[in-house]
Amino acid sequence: MIAAEQGSGSGEFDAGEVIIHHVSNSSIDHPILELPTIFGVNFSITKHVLMIWLVAILVFTVVTWAIRRYTKQEQPVPSGFMNALEAVVQFIRDSIIRPNVGEKFTNTWAPLILTFFCFILTANAIGLVPIFDLLGAIDRFILHTNPESFINRILHGGVTATANYNVTAALAIITFFSIMIAGSKAHGFITHWKNLVPPGLAWPIYILLIPIELIGMLVKPFALTMRLAANMTGGHIAILAILSFVFIFASIFKAAMAGIAAGLLVAVPLAVGISALEIIVVLVQAYVFTMMTAVFIGMAINVHH
Repeated sequence: MIAAEQGSGSGEFDAGEVIIHHVSNSSIDHPILELPTIFGVNFSITKHVLMIWLVAILVFTVVTWAIRRYTKQEQPVPSGFMNALEAVVQFIRDSIIRPNVGEKFTNTWAPLILTFFCFILTANAIGLVPIFDLLGAIDRFILHTNPESFINRILHGGVTATANYNVTAALAIITFFSIMIAGSKAHGFITHWKNLVPPGLAWPIYILLIPIELIGMLVKPFALTMRLAANMTGGHIAILAILSFVFIFASIFKAAMAGIAAGLLVAVPLAVGISALEIIVVLVQAYVFTMMTAVFIGMAINVHH
């Protein structure tokens, strides 16, 4: 199905085109909902915009439902999903937020950092579920809708919103401004900027140190942006590249059995192994982004530590 969809004009399988098609955002030519361009910015709803909305709605609905259900119960000890949610909240608060930002500001920054963790973890996890591929298979063999139908429009582009650098950059920008707000809240606006460099140094040192610290302020959100998006994109590219062996071998040897053999002996076992590794990466990347955000905010608050 992928080969038929993404094959070049000569009918040969183009692995690069297939991979880019399945990890990138849907193009302006295939928006899910086409909206007008305002001030040179196209506001059409693409695949990743849809996924951001779905993740946000899912996290809000599930967490709200669990908390409201728990508050209506008479027993003080949570159970089921609420028990797992409470364990996650306590772990993030006690192991990440409190040691980095300090006891005084734990409750101030816990909501933001917990929101980061839940949103990123959910977005990463949904990217592993082939819901749209299944929908595409159903449409191809059963529904047979036209190429411009809503179903076919949502098949273009990748599912993992956190593999989009625009999404991770937006999250990192929130962290960037949170750092400045945290420092200003703890020490005052002027003192926060003074705290960028240690006091009492010879003035020539400041000529070198101040630009380095200012660059470091920009490097922090850039590192968050690149780390999350690159890791989430890299795993999908690796899986798709390995699965492409099936079509490449079939094309080279001009025989479907060669592709099937390559798939059974090499592609499928490796893809399953990388998929298992991706499950770990999903959790680790959410944890790392959350941890680094707490560390950066804590550095602005606890300057002398």
